[in-house]
Amino acid sequence: MSATVSVILPTYNRSHSLTAAMNSVLMQSYSDIELIVVDDASSEDIEAVVSSIGDHRVRYVRRPRNGGAGAARNTGLAHAKGDYIAFQDSDDIWLPQKLAKQMELLSSLPAHVGVVTGAKIIYGRDSHFNFGAAKVAYAPPPESRLRSDENQVVRLLTENRLSVQNALFRRGCFSGTDWFDLCARANEDWEFAIRLAQQTTIHEDIEPVVLGFISSDSISRNARREAIGQLRILRKNRLTLKSLRYQRALLLLGLSRHLFKLGKRRSANRFLIASVLDHPFSAGLVISSGMKKVLRMLRPAAIKRPQPA
Repeated sequence: MSATVSVILPTYNRSHSLTAAMNSVLMQSYSDIELIVVDDASSEDIEAVVSSIGDHRVRYVRRPRNGGAGAARNTGLAHAKGDYIAFQDSDDIWLPQKLAKQMELLSSLPAHVGVVTGAKIIYGRDSHFNFGAAKVAYAPPPESRLRSDENQVVRLLTENRLSVQNALFRRGCFSGTDWFDLCARANEDWEFAIRLAQQTTIHEDIEPVVLGFISSDSISRNARREAIGQLRILRKNRLTLKSLRYQRALLLLGLSRHLFKLGKRRSANRFLIASVLDHPFSAGLVISSGMKKVLRMLRPAAIKRPQPA
């Protein structure tokens, strides 16, 4: 089957939410699609859930072993036939006009724009990443929209403005099918966005196109995976970050926070101090964010500048 848009949906043991996620793709007003569901070696019978949909546009692919969302997306890319690529998550819902609006928007933009991305309304956390059933966030924040005429690589090193399920990609906007870092089990979309901006221009629209739901197994609640993902960003952009001290300080501070959550105090201290030494703004952020107690725990003998991550 030939389709204009290949939609890749990775899943791991989420049979309870998979049907709704699939249906939100299949019921799009833009219907010229193929939906590739990549089962990341689930222990649940995901194939039965996919087969029950009964839509000829759906293909099921099972990975022999679990590799994480990035690896599953790469598997889907290897099977994709469309001229455009989109991604869905197994616990999210696309709004009905998502593809139609983004196809129209992308066709109206210059050829050097390879990606359009929108916003997500997230249920289960607020804008400060406090989690709870009654909390709602609009992400990314619309007031700091990514501009097409700015240095997008530098901007994306400061903050992640692209969740891949919010976006639509021209097939050739990024080379090959290994788009995602296999070592990153979280923040892999952020790491990818930084490399993506080096090959194409990203257009950000602030209109919401996805409803997201934070659950107990959401990657965004796994501090260990978040830390590894942020460390991968630091390591893979080491040369670029040498001249971007502000961006590196932000990344080091974020990594320190994740490590403190994990109880890895010594490593967290090293990255915290490196952030403060890299750029003086870090000290203000540490204090304003309620981390005074962290600074009081640091002994003078422990203050050593670590090697760049």
